[in-house]
Amino acid sequence: MPPVKVLAVFGTRPEAIKMAPVVQELKKSKEEFCCLVAVTAQHREMLDQVLRLFSIEPEYDLNIMRPGQSLEEITVRALEGLVEVLDREKPDLVLVHGDTTTTFVAALAAFYRKIPVGHVEAGLRTGDKYAPYPEEMNRRLTAALSDVHFAPTLKARENLLREGVPAERIYVTGNTVIDALKATVREDYIFTDPLLSTLDFNKRIILVTAHRRENWGEPMREIFSALRKIKEQYREVEIVFPVHKNPRIRDIAEEILKGVPGVHLIEPLDYEPFVNLMARSYLVLTDSGGLQEEAPALGKPVLVLREVTERPEAVEAGTVRLVGTSEGAIVEAASELLEDKRSYLKMAQAVNPYGDGLASRRIRGFLRYYFGFCLAPPPEFTCPEAGTAPVGQG
Repeated sequence: MPPVKVLAVFGTRPEAIKMAPVVQELKKSKEEFCCLVAVTAQHREMLDQVLRLFSIEPEYDLNIMRPGQSLEEITVRALEGLVEVLDREKPDLVLVHGDTTTTFVAALAAFYRKIPVGHVEAGLRTGDKYAPYPEEMNRRLTAALSDVHFAPTLKARENLLREGVPAERIYVTGNTVIDALKATVREDYIFTDPLLSTLDFNKRIILVTAHRRENWGEPMREIFSALRKIKEQYREVEIVFPVHKNPRIRDIAEEILKGVPGVHLIEPLDYEPFVNLMARSYLVLTDSGGLQEEAPALGKPVLVLREVTERPEAVEAGTVRLVGTSEGAIVEAASELLEDKRSYLKMAQAVNPYGDGLASRRIRGFLRYYFGFCLAPPPEFTCPEAGTAPVGQG
């Protein structure tokens, strides 16, 4: 039989990071799979960084990003562009990832052309359609349109089963972000950024990211005020904050934190230096989703600056802690980890529930089964045993 044509579609940096290992894995099996890539470039610069790092050259680049674009504009431009790609290529499967507008629109375009959809990182839920916004509904709508659901964990699988997805259409893989980390984090990595190349990593480094839409405004002020207070209380600590380019975030960050000694407001980092910085940090404060999976794989405790998370496995495992956005709660939680070594080690040494670096291989194995190249899928992912060494930590 001719190779199965798989069209991988993504548009943002997080999607690209998590889909790159899958694309690379499928391209290894040229006799079985013809893997094409279409990017919407919903995020232009940040996406291009990852494409270069993983040496991926898209067959289609819709380049839809515009200054100040709305969700409606992203949706319309992506849908129009992707329908044209599908009409030209007529793939056997469209592969999407996660929870972005590109994810949902690609699944919708495939549905309109009656093309099967495979959803990588399926089944994450908070139960609140506005948190995270719009990601929670993007995931749910994509699930309704998907034919194969690659769930990263057993809990994600259970979420899908509760929603009525047939068990035979769900396959537990682990998270592909661990695959990407294993390919990127190196003990001998040398930073080229002027600040990072001179940063004293013998000090305790707190790495911060904050960009979530529902945290815009007063929650951001609370978060940044907490960072200032933490630095005032712990002078030996260094805070590194790659600040998102969005003025709604950057203006408040500079108002509250610019000029504070030991607080380094830097430009957003490419993926490679970012994860190597995370590997050498002491603690991570974030409202991101993906960092809740990545940092525990590196043995780094995470304080999540959100009220709810679609990744409860890490909370239950003890690798992350939900602290919300109030200044007092953030300072209290950070202080505990800076002062109490036992509390710190309890989080740092907890088992990461998200993967073993073989998720992409499992996805390829399941697709071989799905398209009739073999009689049974490979074994599903199960959480590693306690004591498993974090990525890059031995």
